[in-house]
Amino acid sequence: MIQLSILKINDYGPWTLTLGSDREHELQILQASLFIELQKEFSKKNCLVFLNRADEFFVASNGLDLEDHIEIQKNLKKKFDIKLSMSLGYADSPFKANLHAYEGRKKNVSLSEKYNIFGFVNTSPDTKTTILHFDVEDLSSKRIKLSPFEISLVIFKLYSKMTQFFMKKNSLTFFMGGDNFMVISSIDGKKNVKDFIELVKREDGIILNCGVGTGKTPREAASLATKSLDTIRKIRDSGKEKPEVYELQC
Repeated sequence: MIQLSILKINDYGPWTLTLGSDREHELQILQASLFIELQKEFSKKNCLVFLNRADEFFVASNGLDLEDHIEIQKNLKKKFDIKLSMSLGYADSPFKANLHAYEGRKKNVSLSEKYNIFGFVNTSPDTKTTILHFDVEDLSSKRIKLSPFEISLVIFKLYSKMTQFFMKKNSLTFFMGGDNFMVISSIDGKKNVKDFIELVKREDGIILNCGVGTGKTPREAASLATKSLDTIRKIRDSGKEKPEVYELQC
């Protein structure tokens, strides 16, 4: 069972128009600052924030109750003029949890009208999160022939393919920067990691490594996934044949 919290800036479009036409730099500063504060607030509670769109964020929020979300809303209110809505949902897979949260918001299932929190909270302590951490093997060799912008095109094509593949497995994919991606994974997504690696190798000539982590909290799962990925690199650098997938669990 996984819980997701989807955060969105309220009435963002109309609000941006009040800033005039010379606003883009201000909006970029705001979005970056907001992401920093959200990551600080949720990571203190052993959760992890993923940037979905600049005005929307997904949080793997296993273990957090309504009071935790209210506390974060209060802290954000002290630092920002804008207001965020929070939509919570849970299910046996990340994509279904996303749908559950969306249903709660669409049907206006209010958990806290004062703090703009909607949806459904999972209070069960017996939850785990699985994170897949991918990176591209030897991306630097492509830089010999491709410019930085062309490298970005390669990465975003890969992101699109990864997103579509894992969404069919009820999992959610996020670009983490550089050549790194994280997938909040279902059981089915985890089972099909090798199939995706082979697909990309065959169709795009891209070699991927994947560290898998399963933990009691989202931060623990991400840490284990990254440690797994680091283990693959260490095996490779030692001269031994590296695995493409490596897993650690709590």
